[in-house]
Amino acid sequence: MKLVSWNVNGFRAVLKKGFAESFAGFDADIVCLQETKMQPGQAEFSPPGYHQYWYSAEKKGYSGTAVFTRAEPLRVQHGLGIDEHDHEGRAITLEFDAFYLVNLYVPNSQNGLARLDYRLRWEDDLRAYVCALDREKPVVLCGDLNVAHEEIDLKNPKQNLGSAGFSDAERAKLTALLASGFVDTFRALYPDAAGRYTWWSYLYNARASNAGWRIDYFLVSERLRQSVADALILSDVYGSDHCPVGLVLAR
Repeated sequence: MKLVSWNVNGFRAVLKKGFAESFAGFDADIVCLQETKMQPGQAEFSPPGYHQYWYSAEKKGYSGTAVFTRAEPLRVQHGLGIDEHDHEGRAITLEFDAFYLVNLYVPNSQNGLARLDYRLRWEDDLRAYVCALDREKPVVLCGDLNVAHEEIDLKNPKQNLGSAGFSDAERAKLTALLASGFVDTFRALYPDAAGRYTWWSYLYNARASNAGWRIDYFLVSERLRQSVADALILSDVYGSDHCPVGLVLAR
């Protein structure tokens, strides 16, 4: 089973940059998108054989998530079920027979860590939410988590220490999530792989020089670890400031 996750930084924009061809090339059972930046009806994309589910932010042109899946889910939930967090289209949960899929676009702490306090509340509530799901059945969690966990996960860790996405507080929250029973699939398979990034600033020709960050993830419940056949970073796919990431699960 193949899953792909991609922060497209505007679905309407990426449609004009070969998204349909990239989507077909994934040949994935499930494709999760983040930062769709659109309301229902603002773009049309209906690949044959897929069910699709969208969760838009109330604020137009902002945030948003979507999931395309070949198998129809048993149930779909928008948001975390907490009013403070459920106005920005940041979380969709699909329940399947074997697992829950949680597609996330985690809030950015912003310049000067202006939104850090809110971000940390989100992290605590998210951890409680996915741990509750995990008590029912295994969880596959994916998306733009807006944090580079360790120094190996970004090109210039010393220069970025304390900045949004690489503050001690944000990194500690991901550590806590993993400690609560989840596995970073890419790092589990490739513990020493350096220079493998998923986001590059549009400034300073960062992608060409591979001055990037790994902030897009697939996490799975610990009991799914043995089912992980591969974890992918599809850095040859363009169209956004992020590249897609993938997960292959043994059926």
